[in-house]
Amino acid sequence: MEFRDVVNNRYSCKKFSEKDIEFSQIEAILHAGRAAPTAKNSQEQRVYVLRSKEALEKIDSVTPCRYGAPAVIVVAYDKNGVFTYPGGKVNSGAEDASIVATHMMLAATDEGLDSCWINFFDPDKAKEVLELPENEEVVMLLDVGYKAHDFEPLPNHYSRKEILETVKFL
Repeated sequence: MEFRDVVNNRYSCKKFSEKDIEFSQIEAILHAGRAAPTAKNSQEQRVYVLRSKEALEKIDSVTPCRYGAPAVIVVAYDKNGVFTYPGGKVNSGAEDASIVATHMMLAATDEGLDSCWINFFDPDKAKEVLELPENEEVVMLLDVGYKAHDFEPLPNHYSRKEILETVKFL
């Protein structure tokens, strides 16, 4: 798929079919995340692929937004290895994890899969139920699968502000 088609066709899927995902598709998604840039190439992202019934039930306990997806990718970062910006107030953890997640989300579309970026959850609760290490911070959940046959993108998906409402040339 052409890149322009990937970014224009990708939408947040809110209803998934039960059709399983091939491991090769998951692998392609993970490799796209691995190729993402991170500050100082620290690669502090931590990615968890949840496919078992038990793991998905744990996710269901922290968010109502799995929408029946057969897989959820949890993207976190190791807060002990991130780059701290000058001034010492901000680090690159969340932004690096977000770049990794975006690469994976777009790769899912390229693989013919649908996805939904989930941020409606308590990251500390997710870390607790998944028993993740103390030094990790969960940034997002990515539902992945095939859309249900009766689902279409929500109407507001196609609504975009004019470019000059969000971009300024200086």
